[in-house]
Amino acid sequence: MKIGVLSLQGDVREHIKSLSDCGVDAQAVNTKKQIDAISALVIPGGESTTIAKLARSFDLFALISDRIKSGMPTYGSCAGMILLSDVVNDAIEGQETFGGIDMVVRRNAFGRQVDSFETDIKFKGITEPAIRAVFIRAPWVESVGANVEVLSEISDASGVKHPVAVRSGHLLATSFHPELTGDNRVHKYFVEVICRELASFK
Repeated sequence: MKIGVLSLQGDVREHIKSLSDCGVDAQAVNTKKQIDAISALVIPGGESTTIAKLARSFDLFALISDRIKSGMPTYGSCAGMILLSDVVNDAIEGQETFGGIDMVVRRNAFGRQVDSFETDIKFKGITEPAIRAVFIRAPWVESVGANVEVLSEISDASGVKHPVAVRSGHLLATSFHPELTGDNRVHKYFVEVICRELASFK
């Protein structure tokens, strides 16, 4: 099992360690040859616009989008969630996403860097104890399509609930950073529930 972590920008090493701790072959990828050789992809947190622009500069944007559309298991955290969304609210002019999940995401929904926080959340498909979720300039999901499953949600300051983890078939996205806590259960969910249940996964 070979899973790539897109290494254009963001917290790449932390995802590689989390995946390696789950017993899979994880490696940084940033070339066509490397991406062609993997069976699944993780898009890390970082800056979504920078990652998209670098993917264009490295001539990887269309390749990644096509592989996502063709069924490659893909997990995006924070910026990765934005890049997997079909629609972004508060997007900057010309912002692009790889797309794939029928959802509307709002950038920096929880506030600026100084508004970063941690909290315990329940995650559908992962048993107790609760997951400690780290939110850093995080997005949230404003709406989802009929084929998108909400796995976790939290309330904003007004008490309105927003999804912060979703699944759509072979795609998983979280607005938080599980790779920063030492708790690998979200990565294990991606590997064991999403990747291994797909017949096309090698």
